[in-house]
Amino acid sequence: MRWFLLLLVGLVGGFLSGLFGVGGGIVMVPLLVTLVRLDHRQAAATSLAAIVPTAVAGSVSYVAGGAVDLLAGLLVGLGGVVGSLVGTRLLRRLPVSWLRWLFLALLAAVAVRTLTEVPLRGSGLHLDPLTLGGLVLLGLGMGIASGLFGIGGGVLAVPVLIAVFGADDLLAKGTSLAAMVLTALSGSVLNARARLVRPLDGLVVGIAAVGASFGGVAVAFLLSPVVANVLFAILILVSAAQLVLAAVREHRTRRRPRTGSADAAAGEAPAA
Repeated sequence: MRWFLLLLVGLVGGFLSGLFGVGGGIVMVPLLVTLVRLDHRQAAATSLAAIVPTAVAGSVSYVAGGAVDLLAGLLVGLGGVVGSLVGTRLLRRLPVSWLRWLFLALLAAVAVRTLTEVPLRGSGLHLDPLTLGGLVLLGLGMGIASGLFGIGGGVLAVPVLIAVFGADDLLAKGTSLAAMVLTALSGSVLNARARLVRPLDGLVVGIAAVGASFGGVAVAFLLSPVVANVLFAILILVSAAQLVLAAVREHRTRRRPRTGSADAAAGEAPAA
């Protein structure tokens, strides 16, 4: 049953990765926690390791369809690698609670923008010096958000590539996956050194995700831009809901020691 559940997690995450140009971790992490009973850190690390081959497979599929800008993907990916290192350091130094709510507001704005901005198929990226710098900044922001909140960069990269840089939805998804190869690989190396990755679990999830990603890419090419945008907006809202649940869990965790101390004090009072 455990192997079946790992395969199921990989199939769902891989299909969404190919369909939307995201890592798939937004679905794989909670499924690994609830179904496979991994703790959150192991689930996130195992999911990220599975994303590496999944992003490679998805990128190859989009390349075959002529929907990847490799230079843009490289620039966003390099910015993402640096940003993830910055984000993980900020996580240890900054109060994340108010940053999370700001990020939630950003996700809500992105969801609205996604619903109102319907891209034209066939529009590409014009890589002038300003755009090149903007792509690196996009990757930096993706990486910082990933390090702070554990969200894959595709949720931000795809709508920003469409709304700000003028890419069509297929090009944005393919380029996002290409960038994700670098960010997921660098993060997985760090996680492996910290011994957070469960190699066999990651292998099973990754194999299933790679196979399912081809189906997701095929469906992405069949969907109209309007339908694709609506489905992607739903994914963004799911991402926002995940952050809200994480905030609620952290709040409850912080309150438990205080409650325990109060109960202990109340229990000791009669004896005194």
